[in-house]
Amino acid sequence: MLRRTRVMVVAAAVAMAGLTPVVATTASAAPAPYCGITWGSLAKSHSPTTSPQLTNIRAGRHDCYDRLVFDVRGNVTGYTVKYVNTMTEDPSGRVVPLRGGAKLSIAIQAPAYDTAGRPTYRYANRAELVNVAGYRTFRQVALAGSFEGVTTVGLGVRARLPFRVFTLPNRIVVDVAHAW
Repeated sequence: MLRRTRVMVVAAAVAMAGLTPVVATTASAAPAPYCGITWGSLAKSHSPTTSPQLTNIRAGRHDCYDRLVFDVRGNVTGYTVKYVNTMTEDPSGRVVPLRGGAKLSIAIQAPAYDTAGRPTYRYANRAELVNVAGYRTFRQVALAGSFEGVTTVGLGVRARLPFRVFTLPNRIVVDVAHAW
């Protein structure tokens, strides 16, 4: 009986003080991000510092993402990578068709030619720069132009997924996650 009286006294004191009793509940935990990926899908860019030349584009597959690598001759430079509704050629503005549910525009501050206008990056087919058949996320890699020191590539991906961009010595790397 004494215990019941104490509970009632405490409840009355809380009510008189105008306080709301706090009830402890267990919050449901938010799902962990896919493979720990927290990159997001907004545009990413870095200001140019030098003007190296593009020499190669290659792709690789990883457990949680597909990777596109731009090899450059010289110090790593600037880039802008973003999702676009329509991929267009630079400078003509012609549409570059890309397979996939989403399109990433990748513009790197590295021309595919040297100062004399000779190509530093050679390709067999501008619509299929890299064979990405069988990749989980990538659908197509196509050249959209190399003009005024900027090389633009369209990357067709399965869907609008998180991506990251970073630089390593003599390369720019674009990773696109397999899922959110």
